[in-house]
Amino acid sequence: MLANPERENRVNSKATLKVPLDALLSLVPRLIHHPLRASRYAAERTQCLVIQSDEERKQSNNVESCYDKLYQLLQSSAKEVIPGETSQAQRNRVQKLQKAQNEGRIKDKKQHSDKKSSRRGSKYDD
Repeated sequence: MLANPERENRVNSKATLKVPLDALLSLVPRLIHHPLRASRYAAERTQCLVIQSDEERKQSNNVESCYDKLYQLLQSSAKEVIPGETSQAQRNRVQKLQKAQNEGRIKDKKQHSDKKSSRRGSKYDD
């Protein structure tokens, strides 16, 4: 019987990384717990993140790929829920809007005060 050349050079290089959720969640901020539990890597029954890779022929490269996927998952989960740094331009814009709103409020208040004071007669009108 002839050997099948497709089977001849096959190697078992698949890598599987299992991270227990309770151990991982204690290390990350509470804000990203829900996205991690809802990720495509989460296994409900075992309460683990199961990340697999068989992209490379070397198992060590696949293990590295699994850790990269875990890092990317943590990073993307954090970016979803944690607001980024506010730029200086945005801060200036907000301060300008707040100042304009306050000036408008004071102007309205002054107009209302003037209207009420014009209704009152002066003490010299008698």
